[in-house]
Amino acid sequence: MEAGKTALVTGALGVLGKAIVTALREDGFRTVLVDLDREKLGDYSRSLPLGKSLPVACDISEPAAVDGAVKHIRENWGSVDVLVNNAGILSNDKAVQTTPDEWKRVLAVNLDGAFYLARAFMDDMKRRRWGRIVNITSLAAKTGGITAGTAYSVSKGALISLTFSLAAELAPYGVTVNGIAPAYVKTPMITVQLTEEQRKAIVEKIPVKRFCEPEEVAHAVRFLVHPLAGFITGEIIDQNGGLQFD
Repeated sequence: MEAGKTALVTGALGVLGKAIVTALREDGFRTVLVDLDREKLGDYSRSLPLGKSLPVACDISEPAAVDGAVKHIRENWGSVDVLVNNAGILSNDKAVQTTPDEWKRVLAVNLDGAFYLARAFMDDMKRRRWGRIVNITSLAAKTGGITAGTAYSVSKGALISLTFSLAAELAPYGVTVNGIAPAYVKTPMITVQLTEEQRKAIVEKIPVKRFCEPEEVAHAVRFLVHPLAGFITGEIIDQNGGLQFD
C-alpha cells in the first residue's frame, strides 16, 4: 500500500516498537529503526528484508544526538514520511519520591525526543504536503497515573499537548498529528515492572478483563497513517479496555 514511503519508529527494539515496525512493513513502508543499542539494532535490521530497514542508534533525549541521527537518515534515505514517537521510559514514583534527575530523564525521553524528531522532519512533510506523526501517549495522562508515577504521567500529558500543538500547525499542509493513549499493554512495563499481585488487581479493574496486545496498538498506528485517515488530526485514540471514557 505504501511502497516507497518511509516510516521512522523510535523504541524500535521494544515489544511495542517491533509490533509497530511489523505492521508498517506489512503495509509496504521502509522503516528507520531508532533505539539505543547499536549492536541489537544491527541484528534486528539484518533479520528484516534486505534494504527495507535502516538501523539508527540514538539517545533521542539529546538534541545533538538527534541532529546526528537525522543527518545519517538524510544521507542514506533522504527523509521520512511517517514518524512514530513510541520510545518511552516508565517511572512508578509519585511526586515526593521522584528525584530531580529522574524527573528530567523521564521528561527528556518521553517528551523532548518526540519534539526534537518532529521538528527535524516536519518541514519536509510540509513541502511534500503529506505526512503522518503518531505519538504514543498513555491513559496515565488522563488519570494522573493509576500505577504510573508523577513524572511519567506528566510526560504523557505533555505529549498530548504537543500532539495538539503540532496538529494545529501542520493541518494546512496535509500533515496529520495524532496520538494513541493505551493502557496496560503487554510489554516489560507490565510483565516485568509490576508484580503478579499488581497485575491481577489491574486486570480486575479493566472492564474487558485482559491486557492490551502490542499488535492492537500497532493496528491503531496503521490506521492513523493510512491515506484514508487524512481527515483525522489532533485526535487521541483511547485504547484502555473501558477503563476510562470521554
